[in-house]
Amino acid sequence: MSNPVDFDIYLITDRTRVAPGYTLLTALEAAMSGGVKAVQLRERDLPAAELLPLARKLRDLTRRYDARLLINDRIDLALAVQADGVHLGGHSMPADVVRRLTGPDILIGVSTHSVSDVQRATESGADFVTFGPVYATPSKTAFGPPQGLQALAEACLATSLPVFALGGITPQRRSETLQTGVAGVALISAILADPDPRQAAKAFNA
Repeated sequence: MSNPVDFDIYLITDRTRVAPGYTLLTALEAAMSGGVKAVQLRERDLPAAELLPLARKLRDLTRRYDARLLINDRIDLALAVQADGVHLGGHSMPADVVRRLTGPDILIGVSTHSVSDVQRATESGADFVTFGPVYATPSKTAFGPPQGLQALAEACLATSLPVFALGGITPQRRSETLQTGVAGVALISAILADPDPRQAAKAFNA
C-alpha cells in the first residue's frame, strides 16, 4: 500500500457546522495549517455536480499541505480527483469489493459501531476503522448511546487495524482516549465549529 495510515487526526467535513466567518474550504485550510493531515469529504447531501468541483478544490488544498484526502462512499469521485482513499459506511459496498474496483494503493476506511463491525471490516480488507460514538455528540445520535472507553478499548483489541475514536472527542478527552490503544481521533465539530480552527487543530496536536 503506497498510502499508509500515517496520520492521527482524521477530520470529517460538515459544512453546516463551520464557524461563522469561514467557508468549508477556508476552515479546512486553517485546520491543515494547524497540523491536520487527513480529511474526509462527507457532504452527503450534495449532488455529484456540486460535490465534484468541491472535491477537486479540496484535492488541490490537501496536496498543498501534504495531507490525505478521502471521499465518503463515492468511489467514482475518489477516482476522478485522485483522492488518497474512500470511507465506507454501514450501507456501503464491502471493502473487499471496493478494493477490486480501486486497486491496492487506495486507502479504505470503514465506519464501525461495535466489535463485530470492527471484525467484519478487518476481514474484508479495510485499512483502518473509525469507532463510535465514544462520547455523546449531536452528530452521532442516530447511532445510539455513547459506546464509552471500555468498548473502544475492546474494539482496539479486536483488530490489528488502526482504530480512530469518533464522537465527542475534545482536547481534554484526548489523553484518556489515546490510552485505549487507538491510533488517533476522528473529529468534526471540535475543529470545524471552533472560532479558530487552526488553534483547535494545534490543541489536538499538542
